Amino acid sequence: MARATSRLKKEMLDLLERDLEFRYAVAGYLGISEILKRLDSLEENQNKLWEGQNKLWEEVKALREGQNKLWEEVREMRITISRMSATLERLTLTVEEEARSMIKHRIKQDLKVDIELSSIFIDSKEVNIYGATEDLCVIGEATVRLGVNLVYELLDEIELIRSKRPDLLRKRIIKVIYTDYAVPEAVEAARNNNIWVMRWEKDLTPLKIEEYS
Repeated sequence: MARATSRLKKEMLDLLERDLEFRYAVAGYLGISEILKRLDSLEENQNKLWEGQNKLWEEVKALREGQNKLWEEVREMRITISRMSATLERLTLTVEEEARSMIKHRIKQDLKVDIELSSIFIDSKEVNIYGATEDLCVIGEATVRLGVNLVYELLDEIELIRSKRPDLLRKRIIKVIYTDYAVPEAVEAARNNNIWVMRWEKDLTPLKIEEYS
């Protein structure tokens, strides 16, 4: 019996050494196959991880492309705003130039006085329309739409000139606002304060000359 066992062991050792399939069979029996399965599973999970990582990078790439597109849209929007601002500035300048031309023409036509008009700054405050000759000066504003606030702003500007630059004032003053459209309340406020409101085709309030001491 002992000889048979010894011979069996020797044969098994020989088979383990020479027979690969037998060796794998024994290894599987001993649990190595389970380890190999786990290794295969680990490799599969690692592949899935790489796939997930690649998908994440694709999403990051798409996010960056979306961000770049958003910045491009912001840049285009800034350019559009800049162009609109420049257009508005040119329009405002056109209204101011038109106002000076029309007011100058009307004063020459109605009062037989030739007066040059321009804009002036008192500190940091701009007055759109100003001109003076002998004892007469013109102080005014030009706007596309006249609201009540601008009427009182003009009166404040005159008081500012009186306090800061009285040398610019004259004994007689024409207060004027040139506009394309005026709300009724603004026209009424201007009339009550002897402000001449005019459009290119007609007067909204009469031209009046006030005397200041």
